[in-house]
Amino acid sequence: MIMSINSIGREIDFSVLVCGFQYPREKKIMAEKILVTGAFGQIGTELVEALQKKHGVNNVVALGHRNIPPDFKGVLEKGGTEDKEAMDTLLKKHKITQIYHLASILSATGEKNPQLAWDINVNSLKNILDLAVEHKAKVLLPSSIAVFGPTTPRKNTPQHTMLEPTTMYGVTKVTGELLCQYYSLKYGLDVRGIRYPGLISWKTEPGGGTTDYAVAIFYEAIKTGNYACYLRDDTTMPMMYMDDAIKGTIQIMEADKDKIKVKTSYNLAAISFSPKEIAAEIKKHIPGFKCSYTPDFRQKIADSWPMSIDDSDARKEWGWKHDFDLPKMVAEMLKHLKKKLGKQLVK
Repeated sequence: MIMSINSIGREIDFSVLVCGFQYPREKKIMAEKILVTGAFGQIGTELVEALQKKHGVNNVVALGHRNIPPDFKGVLEKGGTEDKEAMDTLLKKHKITQIYHLASILSATGEKNPQLAWDINVNSLKNILDLAVEHKAKVLLPSSIAVFGPTTPRKNTPQHTMLEPTTMYGVTKVTGELLCQYYSLKYGLDVRGIRYPGLISWKTEPGGGTTDYAVAIFYEAIKTGNYACYLRDDTTMPMMYMDDAIKGTIQIMEADKDKIKVKTSYNLAAISFSPKEIAAEIKKHIPGFKCSYTPDFRQKIADSWPMSIDDSDARKEWGWKHDFDLPKMVAEMLKHLKKKLGKQLVK
């Protein structure tokens, strides 16, 4: 059978013969059917909405087991990723072709419950990878700067470097990256990964990560004019506004397969700043805002992570580019949260 593409992008099947003449027969290109696990977490909430706009509401399946908004509009499945048989049934039911596997236990929560972090971040991932091979589905795995450790160069951390994490979250993310590389090499699975920095969004509440101070600080600035930060004022870490994160997540999944050279996870970066720097930027909008600093157990975690990231491979190989710097991000966060919270900014 010979295939071609006609001028309006539809597949043509030239195998139809009538009276010895070969007539073209149009064959529809099937729409992507996308599953998002962890669909109502910090990333999933906004990713589902973006994918619905791009692919159509009926082509995006949101899988969640808690924090499901009562007014959610879309295809919803309830449950976790731990049950492999149930996941297999779900993939068959919806004829899934892409999986954004976002279900994960974050850093601070993972330290409180290491076994849960391993079960969700590793065992459930292996279920997804096994099923993706069987169903020939493309997979996106979110990784994190938590894969790095105290022996990693902290400034301009390179793509290929020492990975010696000191948290269970980091251990599970390194394990996940290596599992993905293994499934790519052994089974030819199309799996792609990105190492997110700290993510900042106005749409979801802070969720238990070490970098979540950079979300909580906005809520408290608007509501009370004061914030007690659990990190030192000079603790610089890589961060990213959620709009950029969503853009990069979809972009890597849509990139040509031959452009994806890194089979573990790509470094992804945008901006780096400290609590002191973001507090100073907020004060430009809320002059009376005050921030205090009382480091807790999360300080040790933050000190083991990079201060800035070299993401030149992602920029060179599949065209990654961020849009938001610190002033632009702060202005956007305050504008949207003011409306969300229904309060006037503290003067």
